[in-house]
Amino acid sequence: MLNYTEYGTATDAPALLIVHGLFGSGRNWGVIAKRLSDQRHVITVDMRNHGDSPRAQSQSYPEMATDLAEVIQHLGAPMDVCGHSMGGKAAMMLALNHPELVHRLVVADIAPVTYGHSQQEFIDAMRSVDLATLTRRSDAAEQLAVAGVEPALQSFFTQSLDVPNKTWKLNLDVLEADMSKIVGWPNGVDGQYEGATLFLSGGASAYVKSEDRPVIKGLFPQARFAKLPGAGHWLHAEKPRDFEASLRAFLTLS
Repeated sequence: MLNYTEYGTATDAPALLIVHGLFGSGRNWGVIAKRLSDQRHVITVDMRNHGDSPRAQSQSYPEMATDLAEVIQHLGAPMDVCGHSMGGKAAMMLALNHPELVHRLVVADIAPVTYGHSQQEFIDAMRSVDLATLTRRSDAAEQLAVAGVEPALQSFFTQSLDVPNKTWKLNLDVLEADMSKIVGWPNGVDGQYEGATLFLSGGASAYVKSEDRPVIKGLFPQARFAKLPGAGHWLHAEKPRDFEASLRAFLTLS
């Protein structure tokens, strides 16, 4: 089972499962999860091949959806589910394959489409870090800067660094091998999730385009769309209070 962290205790509201994106971990969402736990039980997970979750030989969305389903079934269904980027695609697949497990769905800055970019440059940058010489996270950040990684992502990546054991808490080999699956979307996905769904995007991000809406509506007919002005793809990190407010408003709609 995936490694997970719980915040708060059960209330009358459905529990909220938060699903991180590529190269992340549940700890990236700790501050938001703790704040949201004032009204509900909140769970963050480490996805397969990330953080303290098991290592696996593949990184496909049907597999990631099954991983999430196992956590929900273990802790109690149904749950509200919020996923960002890769986690958003995994959350969409969960809702399509196991609709009975998902009360409401929030998809943060991603669409059920194949993207043309790759994240290989970041894998290369992480591999360029001389792990044997590290004594603190800032050492890795300096080396990532030399590799061309911007400051915000330096901080993000080093959260997945195990300094004492001098290793990344990421299965970079599998993530590299399955990058086409991660930036893609499986062929032949059909069915619909009829539950309430919010596609929340960064106003300065191009990840969810107007031309994606017919595809989204075909799979999620109850989808609503909203943007956070001035935020990019990492909207929850760039505008955490606005993101939290949008999440609260949607999850408490009558």
